[in-house]
Amino acid sequence: MSTAETSATEARPRRTPGLVPVAETLSSAERRPPEPEPDRLDVRPARMPWAFWRLLGSELGLTFRRPRNLVMLAVLASVPVIVGVTLRIVADDDGVGGMIADVAGNSLMLTFVSFSFLVLLLMPITVSVVAGDSIAGEAGTGTLRYLLAAPAGRTRLLAVKYLNAVVFGYAVTAVVALSGLVTGLILFPAGPVTLLSGTTVSMAEGLLRILISVGYIGAGMAALAAVALALSVFTEVSIGAIAGTMVLVIVCQVLRAIPELDALAPYLLPTRFTGFDAVLRSPIDTGALTSGLLAFGAYITLSLSIAWARFSGKDITS
Repeated sequence: MSTAETSATEARPRRTPGLVPVAETLSSAERRPPEPEPDRLDVRPARMPWAFWRLLGSELGLTFRRPRNLVMLAVLASVPVIVGVTLRIVADDDGVGGMIADVAGNSLMLTFVSFSFLVLLLMPITVSVVAGDSIAGEAGTGTLRYLLAAPAGRTRLLAVKYLNAVVFGYAVTAVVALSGLVTGLILFPAGPVTLLSGTTVSMAEGLLRILISVGYIGAGMAALAAVALALSVFTEVSIGAIAGTMVLVIVCQVLRAIPELDALAPYLLPTRFTGFDAVLRSPIDTGALTSGLLAFGAYITLSLSIAWARFSGKDITS
């Protein structure tokens, strides 16, 4: 090779196969538009509260669209109608007294009678089905892991599930109250209400007392929902949580029926369910209502604490 050819070769930049010269790489980088820097103020925290309510709205939509739940609500709504029609037929006979005479004398009393029939068994069953299925049902169908990966967060998911059960519990109570009220207005005369204490109050005050009863019984259903939710986090089979809740309710009913265990009765949850009859006295027995609400609050606090302690550290495998 001549001296001139050697000089020309040394003057040209050497290229290694498969590699790009630095000058070309830098020029290519300069031609690319700069990547946007990540925003330090992420917009997600600002939307976190709305995410909670969206999740709750979705859960409520699923609950109130599920045919099983709608059938249970329909069954509860039919009971006051059946009771009202039966009492209307019986009231046509002469010489009736007691509860039949009270209902026949005023339409609003049918609502309180319906609560007396339903609050100890059918209403707790309905609420237990929804609350007991809340966590265990998701685990059983294999969707719990995906809910937590959304990310929903364990505490937030537990709060949404409980609030959903509380809303359903109040819906159950309202359905019974409305069914009893409408049926009573159709079948029986409307007017002043005679209370258990013998005092007569106006119809407007009677409606107010029904509203107070709905609030009180709804709080009782919320306490029962907390118990069912606590059982739900311990199993992946929803029927186990539902059955466990109902066994507790039935056992409490049996214990209440034993005279030797009267001292235990005030601490049993079902005992407080019937405390709504305090509104049928004049004046309203606020002491009994307050005592019942405090008992409900204690059950809610204890049950939700157990549910959170278990669920927050639980291994989610399904």
